[in-house]
Amino acid sequence: MAVLTEDQRRKWDESNDDLFYAEPRFVQHLDEAFRRRLTQLYRQRIPPCAVVLDLMSSWVSHLPDEINYQKVIGHGLNSAELEANPRLDQRWRQNLNRDQQLPLEDSSVDACLIVAGWQYLQQPEAVARELWRVLRPDSQLIVAFSNRMFFTKAPQIWADGSDRDHLSYVAEVLMAQGWPQPELIAEDTQASGVMGWIGGKGDPFFAVIATKPA
Repeated sequence: MAVLTEDQRRKWDESNDDLFYAEPRFVQHLDEAFRRRLTQLYRQRIPPCAVVLDLMSSWVSHLPDEINYQKVIGHGLNSAELEANPRLDQRWRQNLNRDQQLPLEDSSVDACLIVAGWQYLQQPEAVARELWRVLRPDSQLIVAFSNRMFFTKAPQIWADGSDRDHLSYVAEVLMAQGWPQPELIAEDTQASGVMGWIGGKGDPFFAVIATKPA
């Protein structure tokens, strides 16, 4: 079921995303406080020995170091970043704004992670349907993001929205494709080091967690 209008899917920069991501970016796009909270969430929600899909991944997956998974599958738009990610056992490159069909078997994944990636999807409804297909019953989809983005590459609905709008939008798209009401998380984070001791905040943490029914 469509949720976005054509105007809401448009971006300021409509050039091929493959060109924008052609050069690897070996940098952290989110601060240490956000990354620490994200890893904590994964530690709590993803069982050991799970098959994990890290969709729209890069050179780091933020998974807890001490937990072993059966397999971690990574997808992204830059091959060099994916090759540099030590947590990935399998990887592939694909532009989801041009092709939303995932090369994975039905009900083959135990958890799917999307970090700071949903905000670039122009066809999120089709991606949500594919994730429903590849996730096993009782598995979770975790969409996490902060208040950062490459503005020119974000569809209009994301570029124009507030943080709360973003949470509602992701949930609306998922439910329109048959996902149950997801859990929404909106938290402040504590900055690292001295700034945190005096009450400084890190990047805000937002997550939408949807569970496929058993």
